[in-house]
Amino acid sequence: MTSVEPVDAADRRRAVAAAGLLAVFNEAGVLDAADVLVAQRLSALADETDERVTLAVALVVRGLRAGSVCLDLRAVRAQVDEPDLPWPAVDGWLDAVWASPLLQPPHVLRRQADLLYLDRYWREEQQVADDLRTMVSRRAEEPAVDVERLFPAGYDEQRAAAEIALSQRVTVLTGGPGTGKTTTVARLLALFAGQPGSGARLRIALAAPTGKAAARLQEAVQLEIDKLDLVDQRRLSGLQATTLHRLLGSRPDSSSRFRHHRGNRLPHDVIVVDETSMVSLTMMARLLEAVRPQSRLLLVGDPDQLASVDAGAVLADLVDGLGAGAGSPVVALQTSHRFGESIGALAAAIRTGDADAALAVLAAGGNHVEWLDVADPSDPLREVLLPQAMSLRQAAILGDANTALATLDEHRLLCAHRRGPHGVQHWNRQVERWLTESTGEPIWSDWYVGRPVLVTANDYGLQLYNGDTGVTVNGPEGLRAAIAGAAAAREFATSRLPDLETMYAMTIHKSQGSQAAEVTVLMPPVDSRLLTRELFYTAVTRAKAKVRVVGSADEVRAAIEKRAVRATGLALRLRE
Repeated sequence: MTSVEPVDAADRRRAVAAAGLLAVFNEAGVLDAADVLVAQRLSALADETDERVTLAVALVVRGLRAGSVCLDLRAVRAQVDEPDLPWPAVDGWLDAVWASPLLQPPHVLRRQADLLYLDRYWREEQQVADDLRTMVSRRAEEPAVDVERLFPAGYDEQRAAAEIALSQRVTVLTGGPGTGKTTTVARLLALFAGQPGSGARLRIALAAPTGKAAARLQEAVQLEIDKLDLVDQRRLSGLQATTLHRLLGSRPDSSSRFRHHRGNRLPHDVIVVDETSMVSLTMMARLLEAVRPQSRLLLVGDPDQLASVDAGAVLADLVDGLGAGAGSPVVALQTSHRFGESIGALAAAIRTGDADAALAVLAAGGNHVEWLDVADPSDPLREVLLPQAMSLRQAAILGDANTALATLDEHRLLCAHRRGPHGVQHWNRQVERWLTESTGEPIWSDWYVGRPVLVTANDYGLQLYNGDTGVTVNGPEGLRAAIAGAAAAREFATSRLPDLETMYAMTIHKSQGSQAAEVTVLMPPVDSRLLTRELFYTAVTRAKAKVRVVGSADEVRAAIEKRAVRATGLALRLRE
């Protein structure tokens, strides 16, 4: 379901030139002005005068903004959940759309079964399906390696996954936090690197959708490599993770095309992509066309987490479309070794959609799970947030960057929204007010000692990435921003870091790929359009030792019962 609100006449979402069905759906808040304008322009170019077709185009554009690759005309009415609007009769609507000149060459729109696409996304989805089917059909020759050596007793689940991956050109390795995905990847890389007759050093690429996720991947893989014997460590020494954009070679003239493509393939023998749930359809298309036919591709992630910010739900589609069982490249790790029993039970209940079980875990409480069902969370959140803020400030005053960063990782407040009483901006300001009250020292500028910060844009020159975190600390020459790194903290002059925001609280989307010892999840209202099972699951699984849920039973139940629906056709194509 999708929540919508009526659009006020003065609202920027109001399309002044809209008429007919477009105007009605715009005024109801279903369509934004941009959706209307794009639909009107495309229809005018094709001399399309049927307002039902123009409405379908606007809904396709609307869906892309919400992450859908296509539009299911038979299901959209139920998904939008505005039954009183003048929806066209489905059969006549389908007939009108399929007969539209917009579906004729040069193909502004495309059709796949009963799904309607903009041409670009239809082509990208078809390309991804074709490339994956080709890679799956090219089964790799299994190297003569000693699997038992690297996956001894106690690694049974990971060993089974590795044995499947050894025979595949492409492997989809899935599992929740703590199920051993990184362990499997690191030891599998050691198997590949140590196969007899391999000759030259294996060329391995480690990549992730964001800089923060890449840094975590590198750190996690290196920790696993350090557990191997010296011979394996030497074979895998010097591995560096990077973003997918950087791996493929960003171009200044295009945001969706790269230096590596079918005519200039990536040179690597093995490519590992972590946090694949965050990879969009467009990025997956660019990656697959750049992989050499003889290379191995390992796609790693948790399909139950939030999908990419851009259109697509690629990892979930791969799991659904490529299936499981004999010959399938999809391998699922099931057993979590990270959480305490209660956090694991809560995560499992959310993942499987069992609201009653999740509420029972929350009600039982314990050392690892806490539930705050309060009308006003200010007082309990103050008890959690202010002591951490004061500890950050104390360490920062002393110039102790390592202690400050360790304190920062002790707790995260995660919010669904950026604005409003349940949003990040409100709670960041609230903590600053509490600090002022407690210290008697007003905060006069954006930069102050003890300020926790979140990097919001990649800076390849400084090797800082969207999602990196840090704390402002005292230095010999004034304030410095200490940013957490894979090996050690790095300090920068505050004047060099413009793209930052305060981080006493952060959005759940921004938290993806990171962890903290303790996590507090502030549930949004029941009618929030962001409140979904995937959002809640992602938030809860950021916690290492304790999770605190702030919200009512109705909000918890609403989150678990509402799925983040994205219309795609990739799974269907993969099953063809």
